[in-house]
Amino acid sequence: MPVVRIGPYTLPNPLILAPMAGVTDQPFRQLCRKLGAGMVVSEMVTSDVRLWNSRKSSLRMIHTGDPEPRSVQIAGGDPEMLAEAARRNVEMGAQIIDINMGCPAKKVCNKAAGSALMKDEELVSAILDAVVKAVDVPVTLKIRTGWDRSNKNGITVAKIAEQAGISALAVHGRTRADLYTGEAEYDTIAAIKQAVTIPVFANGDIDSPHKAKAVLDATGADALLIGRAAQGRPWIFREIAHYLATGKELPAPTLYEVERILLEHLAALHAFYGDVMGVRIARKHVGWYLATLPGAREFRAEFNRLDATDAQCTQVRQLFAEQHNKGEGAAA
Repeated sequence: MPVVRIGPYTLPNPLILAPMAGVTDQPFRQLCRKLGAGMVVSEMVTSDVRLWNSRKSSLRMIHTGDPEPRSVQIAGGDPEMLAEAARRNVEMGAQIIDINMGCPAKKVCNKAAGSALMKDEELVSAILDAVVKAVDVPVTLKIRTGWDRSNKNGITVAKIAEQAGISALAVHGRTRADLYTGEAEYDTIAAIKQAVTIPVFANGDIDSPHKAKAVLDATGADALLIGRAAQGRPWIFREIAHYLATGKELPAPTLYEVERILLEHLAALHAFYGDVMGVRIARKHVGWYLATLPGAREFRAEFNRLDATDAQCTQVRQLFAEQHNKGEGAAA
């Protein structure tokens, strides 16, 4: 497996949990790291420090106990605000600052942030210069291949990033206009890897050990960012790491192990968010874990009506007890 360095940090393997708003909170980050991720990145935090007093933002900035290196993603469109946000996050324990120029969400792009920034290369340069100069930790950048298929300027932006002193570049193999539709393409990532000397991380549709190996081979990337495929399947990191190291596939986790991981995740969510918010956030994670189990839809409808932590844990145990009694062995 390739050795990946970001500034002074050497990652244990080239598999990185991609930042996902509403998903990569501290409980999920710590779980993915435990199950084989080489690095995890926090949820996107707004660069407008005036909004940091909200409950949502304050929870996103808790990094105590996170494994090193602690990478925090910031988003915005104003160079000075992003620089200030970077400084403040470093003061709170961030060891790597990641700048978001990859998010395609309308509410982000409409504020001239996320992948909308790729339309304005001068602004990209100003932002990267400001943030790199503001902090003494490595700064990384997440981009897409371009704004739309007629405007794939990923190589140009990558060169701007290298010139500005960005330590590593993650590239999602879609344009902003593609959102998450269709299939990611990797030729542009390969071309970007050839065009710069900084580490390049490939992202997009990496959902199995075989796909991970194929993307590394196709792009020459230094590492892989894995996002949606880890939802409800955090063990994907150890599966890919094992395959890249040995060429052999790990057996799927047993239902007993899935039950243990899920209950551990539920307990961490309840402890981190408190009873009310923890119960709500647990619903989507449980849905992802159980998506392939027989009767998952009916179970989810019932589970989503529960409003107590104990009831959620009891219901999950009952579901798995039924699966064990049916002789179900491994998770899909």
